Formats: sequence, C-alpha cells, structure tokens
Amino acid sequence: MSNQYKTIPEDIVPQVLKLASRYYANHTQSYSASKLVAAGKEVDIPSEFIQQAIWDVQAQYKQQRQQQQRLAHLRQRLLIIAAGVVAALTVWSALIYNSIQSSNSKVEAAWAQVENQLQRRADLIPNLVNVTQAYAKQEKELVSLLMQSRQAFLQATNPDQKVAATVQINQAIDHFRDYASVNPQLQSSQLFTNLQYELTGTENRLAVERMRYNQAVQAYNQKIQSFPNFLISNTIGFEKKEFFQATNTGVPKI
Repeated sequence: MSNQYKTIPEDIVPQVLKLASRYYANHTQSYSASKLVAAGKEVDIPSEFIQQAIWDVQAQYKQQRQQQQRLAHLRQRLLIIAAGVVAALTVWSALIYNSIQSSNSKVEAAWAQVENQLQRRADLIPNLVNVTQAYAKQEKELVSLLMQSRQAFLQATNPDQKVAATVQINQAIDHFRDYASVNPQLQSSQLFTNLQYELTGTENRLAVERMRYNQAVQAYNQKIQSFPNFLISNTIGFEKKEFFQATNTGVPKI
C-alpha cells in the first residue's frame, strides 16, 4: 500500500485497532466449503450432505435478510404514512379553526354595531333631561332616573354590564314617555317631537343590528356544534354564545 508507512494520528489508533480486531475475528471464524467437507469426512458425513447443508443455510440467511429488508421498507412506509396523516390533520385543524374564528369575528363585528346603537340611545339621555327640566322642573325623580341610567351605561366596561345598563335606560325612557303622555305642554314642544324621532330612529336601527347580531350568533353556534367542528372548538375553547334578546337582561358572550 502507498500509505503503508504513513503516520497514523494517535487519537484514531484505538478505533483502528478495534476494527482490525473485528476483521481478524471474522476471518478466523470463517470456513471454506473444502474445509467443511474435510471436517465432515472426519465424522463420516458425505460431502454431498455438507454441500446441501451449505446451500440450505445460505438460502435461509438470504431469506432472513430479505425479510429484514421488507420489514425495514414497511416501517419506512408506515412512517411516511403517519407523517402524511399528521400533516393532513394539522391542515384540517387549521382550516376548521380559521373557519370558526371567522364566524367568531363576525359575531364580534355585529356586536360592535349593536353597541354603537346602544351608545346613541345613551347619548340622547341628556336631551331628555333638558326637556324634562324645561317643562317639568318638579320631576326630579325622573331626571335622576335618566341621569343614573346613562351613567351606568358609560361606566360599563363589558357586554354584560352594557346590556344590563341598557335595561335601566329602557326603563328610564319608558318613564319619560309615560310622563310625556299626560303632559300636553311637553308633547306640544318641538324639542320633544325631535327627540321622539331620534329615539324612534335609533331604536329601529338597534332592532336591525340586534337581528344581524343574532343571525351571526346562530351561524357561529351551528358551526361550533356541528361534526367534526366541535372536536376542534371544544379543544380550543370556543363556547356557545347567547342571543341578545330585547325583552330580557340576558347578555351575549363576546
């Protein structure tokens, strides 16, 4: 060999010696066919039986190697299939999540429109107070009720509190209308007439936005409860939302 006398690094000497020992052990433990035939003669085994045994053992080892190769290929295919299934489930889960999240966003957007109309109604309260003070100075209780209901709405920080405050505003406006119905002077004022138009318009817009919100909630609830979407919605934490009813204090969850 051209590199027979080439210096061997000291750090690889143990590995070289270990591998060389393995090669030597394999060499010394192997036998040629002629040696096996000679060994068979010593114990009176005909050479044709020795040769047949060699063929059978070699065939057996070949069959075992082929079986091991088939098992290795099978494991490889199973790993590829498992990876494909995991990838498909990941994509499927992402699509369902995005679909549910889109419906949830529509609910939130619809609620924002409802909230805008609730705010418009609350903003009309000071005008009601001015009218009441102008034509019924003695109605301090009504004025206090109107102001307290608006203050409760302004202090509300979440949908639950805002809808609860809206109930108070509804009650205050109802009291104002009851008082106006028995006060001809108030009914005849142009300011009161203008307020009636504004209140009616706001309530109509609120009814429309409430309807749209409830439609969005219905679509969202159906989506998270249908199969197989509920498998993802339950795991991630998407919960059923309540409808916004005009006649009760039930609060939609946003």
